[in-house]
Amino acid sequence: QDAIDRKEKRSETFKTAVHGLETGTPALKTEELGRRAPQWVRDNLVTMCMRCKEPFNAIVRRRHHCRACGYVVCARCSDYRAELQYDRNRLNRVCQECYVFLTGHVVLEDREGKHKGILEKGAAEVSGKSLLCSSLQLLDKNGKGGTRGWFVIPQDDPLVLYIYAAPQDVRAHTSIPLLGYQVKDLPQGDSRHLFQLAQSRQLYTFVADTEELKRRWMRVMARSAAGITRPEEGEDAD
Repeated sequence: QDAIDRKEKRSETFKTAVHGLETGTPALKTEELGRRAPQWVRDNLVTMCMRCKEPFNAIVRRRHHCRACGYVVCARCSDYRAELQYDRNRLNRVCQECYVFLTGHVVLEDREGKHKGILEKGAAEVSGKSLLCSSLQLLDKNGKGGTRGWFVIPQDDPLVLYIYAAPQDVRAHTSIPLLGYQVKDLPQGDSRHLFQLAQSRQLYTFVADTEELKRRWMRVMARSAAGITRPEEGEDAD
């Protein structure tokens, strides 16, 4: 019964497994897994393994693609082989989840029951149901450099700003509770569209790509900072 329950749960998961936030990649239906070649998630959309959430680096954690679902995964999470019908039933490298789903074999190491922490919400998952999401740059304290990433305020957690390194990452690297902050406009400098979040001695300076995007972020952040959790009337959530 446990095996049946887990297979059914994985079936639901794979219905939206390959969402492709910025690529327009269609979702791979459960019944097509292994029968149709997936469209791969682009390497530059992730900075960490989409299964175990460990960051990639050039030496010890190379990027691999699961040939069944198209996820970008590390060597450890793709150290499985399964026959894929679309490749004439030849053995292909697949991730652990696809291996279990396709073969029915149980893998002793199972992270399925692990509770997701506050930062362990996938970027694609929360971006699909967000008040606002886009690429922004967060400047450092001297205002000369900073980190560019994917910023999301989820509908189900509207008082928190999640910051991802890339729009397909499965774990945020940091979050900012927005309640109580003041949103400040800054004059445009060096063709940069600047605004700030300020509270006591804490200050965050952001750079948006356009003036319109800056205004949208300021409006949504101001509502979250004031504790308003519902979307604005007449405006669909992004």
